[in-house]
Amino acid sequence: MVSGMAPVLTSPLVSTQWLADHLGADELVVLDASVHTVGTGLDTVWRPAHDSYEQHGHVPGAHYADLVTDLSAPHTDVPFTRPGAEQFESAVHALGVTNASTVVVYDDSVGEWSARLWWIFRSFGFDSVAVLDGGFTKWRDEGRPVRIGSSSSAAPAAGQDSFLAGETRELWADHDRVVRATTGEQPAALVLAADESVLGDDHPPVIPGSTPITVGSLVDPATNAYRKGQALADAFAEVIDSEEIVTYCGVGSAACVDALALTVLGHERVQVYDGSLVEWWRLEAGSVAS
Repeated sequence: MVSGMAPVLTSPLVSTQWLADHLGADELVVLDASVHTVGTGLDTVWRPAHDSYEQHGHVPGAHYADLVTDLSAPHTDVPFTRPGAEQFESAVHALGVTNASTVVVYDDSVGEWSARLWWIFRSFGFDSVAVLDGGFTKWRDEGRPVRIGSSSSAAPAAGQDSFLAGETRELWADHDRVVRATTGEQPAALVLAADESVLGDDHPPVIPGSTPITVGSLVDPATNAYRKGQALADAFAEVIDSEEIVTYCGVGSAACVDALALTVLGHERVQVYDGSLVEWWRLEAGSVAS
């Protein structure tokens, strides 16, 4: 256990060793953002992974962050629509996050859900957040401590600081922005992060002009961690010189893995198409029908 000042982040990614060294530090909040899916393509169903968090374990002291409900806007046509500022403030404060916190996020998959929560934090002006490189898979495989059961109450004690979102950043692309990229009116490289197998065998066309750069090309299957250095840069060779890049996938989760990797590589003009293909297919089908 480490105490003292909140740990300082120097990268969007922290290693399992970094987290082990800082676990228990004052103002460090660790969040498990896992989401489990059933089905593929348009038949996909997304479910909170809280039961798995309790029954199969989590990083000691980590709290479960529910991206399906608490951290997505309710009553929308598109799953995982980003929350508004007030909802986000309330949800993360209930998880023990204040503006003085250092936040580390992980999931039990290849990092798409932790990357999405990382991107949401950043879009609300909060930079003291990182993703655990390799996630819970790497942590567990290395034999590091795992806690079974629920964690203690996460909310800060009465009188402690709240969490207030900062100035909203332009880190999200909407449908109109993507259309302008396809027509050339406002150029941007369009990057498809989802593997075709995840989209199903029978789906409408993906966004025209897209370059497929899947999560599988960014993550080392041996470690579940991001590829390093030139290997990561090589994956983006077709688009890295583009002035603007818009990433997308099925619902805007895997797209955040690409966005995180591009951020690691130093690209400063990246947006995630929040609606991604679920919205694109719905709106484009509507425009064709009309």
